[in-house]
Amino acid sequence: MLWWQPSLVLFGKLSGWIGGPIIAALFLGRWLDNKYGTEPKLFLLCVGVAFFVSAYGIVKDTLVVMKKIEDDAKKEKKLKAEKEVDFVEDKDK
Repeated sequence: MLWWQPSLVLFGKLSGWIGGPIIAALFLGRWLDNKYGTEPKLFLLCVGVAFFVSAYGIVKDTLVVMKKIEDDAKKEKKLKAEKEVDFVEDKDK
């Protein structure tokens, strides 16, 4: 995998969490308002719910990525420490 691919995947996921629920809410809210004659109450309700759905999805995906980055950093630090120990042992011989 190329170095930039994980960033592009994350960008796509977060963009989807922003755009997907909002676009769905726009169409659903408008349709519900036209069907029940409640303009703009159901539209605003749908957009408000979509905002919270988007926020939840963004936070969830971001926490998963942050956890992965922290785990990778710990692994890298552990490998670096092991290499230093090996180097010191080889130097002592």
